Amino acid sequence: MSHSVSIKDLSLSFGAVTVLKDLNLDIDDGEFLVLLGSSGCGKSTLLNCIAGLLEPTDGQIYIKDRNVTWEEPKDRGIGMVFQSYALYPQMTVEKNLSFGLQVAKVPKDEIRKKVARAAEILQIEALLDRKPAELSGGQRQRVAIGRALVRDVDVFLFDEPLSNLDAKLRSELRVEIKRLHQSLKNTMIYVTHDQIEALTLADRIAIMKNGVIQQLDEPTTIYNRPVNLFVAGFIGSPSMNFFKGRVEAVDGTMHFVAPGTRLSLAGYHADSPLKDGQAVVLGIRPEHIQVDEDIPQGAAAQDGVVDIEEPMGADNLLWVKQGDHVLSVRTGGTRRFRPGTPVRLGYDMSVASLFDAASEMRL
Repeated sequence: MSHSVSIKDLSLSFGAVTVLKDLNLDIDDGEFLVLLGSSGCGKSTLLNCIAGLLEPTDGQIYIKDRNVTWEEPKDRGIGMVFQSYALYPQMTVEKNLSFGLQVAKVPKDEIRKKVARAAEILQIEALLDRKPAELSGGQRQRVAIGRALVRDVDVFLFDEPLSNLDAKLRSELRVEIKRLHQSLKNTMIYVTHDQIEALTLADRIAIMKNGVIQQLDEPTTIYNRPVNLFVAGFIGSPSMNFFKGRVEAVDGTMHFVAPGTRLSLAGYHADSPLKDGQAVVLGIRPEHIQVDEDIPQGAAAQDGVVDIEEPMGADNLLWVKQGDHVLSVRTGGTRRFRPGTPVRLGYDMSVASLFDAASEMRL
């Protein structure tokens, strides 16, 4: 498969501050790639470099095998959608959509066709005569997406386009963007700090920290087999439960041992051989802890006490005191637990994650 965007050894510094470090990334034709990370990790900076709004200190950017590192944004074959809608307030929706094409001296008939197509795809035909002030936030963002859409570009860049919207609108527009990608099949690069957006939209996610890509993979792989402790803690809501301890060999079977805890690692799929005495961090997600009668026969289990229950409709979240830890545990929405209730907890070690305490890398 050919690459739509290739980033080679890209670095960017502002004075003594390095924002991107020797970054390499290949994005396939038609791929939906999400750049995910907390504020200041370099994701928007990387997007702005691809767009041509920032000039890298070092390295090169290719779009459709063409070196665009020093080209103007308008010559790169990209359409960009920002967090702020940045619409012209005095112009109607139709004028907002067609203005860039008029400046580029596109024939009037062609402009009419492109605007009509974009309006149909985004379901904003009824809004074409309105001005931005008469639109809701979701409608304005649709117009902003439409403005990128009319340009027949190879690559769409989205910079946190939904973060100004309320939760209901965000989820609605998320579905629209996914549908848009499925129908257009263009390459889309999408920046967000919202992991739900990343997991639901992406073909692949690049998780960034301090200007470096920590893991680049499909959403299910990142969720189930995080490459290091940072990725494990960053993805998932509520976060993965972590225990500090060590590996101990007993009768030829490796165990995870911590104060008040001993769990067999027989079901754990290690990437590298575990060593007796090795200091490790065990990570296990709330939905991979079973409670009471849900625990399979012979599974590793321990006693705990319910601290807090948070009913969430389809499921409930329990905060359970177990030894020195307070664990988050996800249970079915029909089961209720009073604070102070003793419970038995079972751990599904086949889907656990084990990290080396020193390097914080997955074992």
